[in-house]
Amino acid sequence: MFQPNSLEGWVNANCAPETWSIKDGVVSCTGKPTGALRTVRQYENFILEAEWRHLSEGGNSGIFVWGTPISAPGVPFLRGIEVQVLDHGYMKKADLTKPRWFTTHGDVFPIHGATMEPHGECNGMRSFPSEERSRPSPEWNHYRIEANAGRITLAVNGKVVSGGDNCNYRKGYLALESEGAPVEFRNIRILELPSSGAPSEMTAPLDQGWRHLYTGTDFRGWRVPAGTQDRWKVSDWQIQLSEGQTGSALWSEQEFGDVEVICDVFLPKTVDLTKPAAGLCVRGHSHPLVMFGTGGVAPVVLGSDRVQVGQWYRVKAALRGNEAEIVITEREDRNPQHFQVTFDASASGRIGLADLTQSVSYANIFVRDL
Repeated sequence: MFQPNSLEGWVNANCAPETWSIKDGVVSCTGKPTGALRTVRQYENFILEAEWRHLSEGGNSGIFVWGTPISAPGVPFLRGIEVQVLDHGYMKKADLTKPRWFTTHGDVFPIHGATMEPHGECNGMRSFPSEERSRPSPEWNHYRIEANAGRITLAVNGKVVSGGDNCNYRKGYLALESEGAPVEFRNIRILELPSSGAPSEMTAPLDQGWRHLYTGTDFRGWRVPAGTQDRWKVSDWQIQLSEGQTGSALWSEQEFGDVEVICDVFLPKTVDLTKPAAGLCVRGHSHPLVMFGTGGVAPVVLGSDRVQVGQWYRVKAALRGNEAEIVITEREDRNPQHFQVTFDASASGRIGLADLTQSVSYANIFVRDL
């Protein structure tokens, strides 16, 4: 499946176009922004082998197993099982006087809603390696990941050291992680094993054709309103808006008709929900379709009776004609709130992130055609 000089078979889930490249069989990652390169299709039972190395001391990366097609709410990572790819220099960033909570030798752990029963020494659901076997930057390391019927094991440089049982999900996408530092992968090979019939509730959602609209490195594809360049900031996987006078929304360059839109919104603890705070605009309409806070006009208004500060929320809006089906969930994809509304707007137009004077963050902006 994996070609030596092509990224065919891979999908850039939520990174900039230049984040991932391949040459002479080596997949290179700049580390910016935080995100993932995932497989085109899902895998259930398999043996995956790969070599990796960090190009700088303290580099951070990972291999995601049984992951979702796009990032989980409020984070840049796919929900799934992470096989840690961490350089020894990263330990210098940690406070070693605290109880051990990670290593640089092949931790395996579930993230952002996934679950696992860890093997051996552990912290929560995080499996620590039984031996310290990984080599420091810029040396190459070899991983062999065996995933079968919800059980996962990791061999680091020739010996199994960590893993877990009863993983959920146990079928999904595989992915390589970008997380702040340059990293390389090579000799990526996979052997599929017979299916054990993963049930639907233990299978990651299928990709429905999602496209990410934000590069995580700049505002390519967006129109920053004049006079607000000092307030809209690129902050890795997030777009941050600082407090100021009400301005025009940050509009996408591209126009959309009938689509489903995903946008995550973070409400800092400084937000006043008795006033307009944040919102998602569609079809070029200046009034938000969904507004967080009160005192403004929108088909869906989410005040303090529905949301709270210090929390990420995911807005998913399916637009068909002048009707919208909207689902709002919390960071961990819990407590869904459903709305079905009509709205006044043209047949197509740009998507906008509202500027309602308060300091908020937006992230994980995806669209798919309906």
